[in-house]
Amino acid sequence: MPTQITSTQNPRVKHIVALRDRRQRETDGLMVVEGFDELSLALGVGKPAALYYCPAMVRHSSQLALLDLAQQAGAEVFDVNERVFEKMAYRDTPDGWLAVFPLRRHKLADLAPTGVPLIVVAEAIEKPGNLGAILRTADAAGVTAVIACDSVTDLGNPNVVRSSKGAVFCVPVAEATTAETIAWLRAHGIKSIAASPQATVSYSDVDMSGSVAIAVGAEKPGLSQTWLDQADITVQIPMVGRVNSLNVATSAALLVYEAVNQRRRKGLQSLRT
Repeated sequence: MPTQITSTQNPRVKHIVALRDRRQRETDGLMVVEGFDELSLALGVGKPAALYYCPAMVRHSSQLALLDLAQQAGAEVFDVNERVFEKMAYRDTPDGWLAVFPLRRHKLADLAPTGVPLIVVAEAIEKPGNLGAILRTADAAGVTAVIACDSVTDLGNPNVVRSSKGAVFCVPVAEATTAETIAWLRAHGIKSIAASPQATVSYSDVDMSGSVAIAVGAEKPGLSQTWLDQADITVQIPMVGRVNSLNVATSAALLVYEAVNQRRRKGLQSLRT
C-alpha cells in the first residue's frame, strides 16, 4: 500500500525540490525523472529509489501498472495530493508521475562502438533543452552514442530528461573532457567532423558514411578552438538568410540525418547495436 504524503513541508518533498540543483544531484548521487513516458523508459535501464504519483492527475487507469513495475524494482511508492505534487514538479502541466533514481555515471569507457559508428559530440552546451533535443534526434536517427564534452549542463538535469522525452535513457551517452573525447575517437579510428560557420566546405559535400563523430558547440561561441584545430575536417551549413546561425540542436539534426541518408544509400540500415 503506497504511503501518503499530504504536506509540502515533508522532508522528502523538500529533497526532491533540492535535486533541481546540479550540485545537490552530484552530492547525493540522485536525479529526478518526471513524466509517465520518461519513467517508463527509465525503468528499463535503472531502479528507482522512490516513486511519487498523484491519483488526481493520472490520466488513464492503465498507467497505474507503473506502480507495480516500480515496486517490483524495489522502489518505495508514495501517494501525494495535487498541492504536494505541484510543489515537487518542474513542469508547468505535470501528469502526476515522478521518481528519484540513482544518478547515472556516464563514462567513455562504457561506450563500446562496433561496426561503423556514428557519434554525436556536444561540447559545452548550456541550455538543457538543446542537449535534450540533440539526444532526441540521436535516438530517432539510431545514432551510436552521444558524448557531452566539458558539459555546462549535466545529463541528469530534469529539463534534459524532459526535452529528450526520455531519450537520455535510450541512447548510449558519456560525459568527458574535449581532450579525452578527441583521444577516444582517435583510438577507435573514428573521424571527427566539426561544424563551424567559418568552414568553407558544405556538410553535404563530405563523406559521412564511414565511422564518424559529428561535433557541435555551445549556442553562442560554437566549438572551441581545440576542436577546430584537432578535427579531421570542418564543415558549414550553408545559409542565405539574414540570420547567420542555427540553433545547435537544429544544426546537429541536419548533420546527423545527412550522415544517416548517406549510410542508407550504401545499405547501412542500423547504426546502433
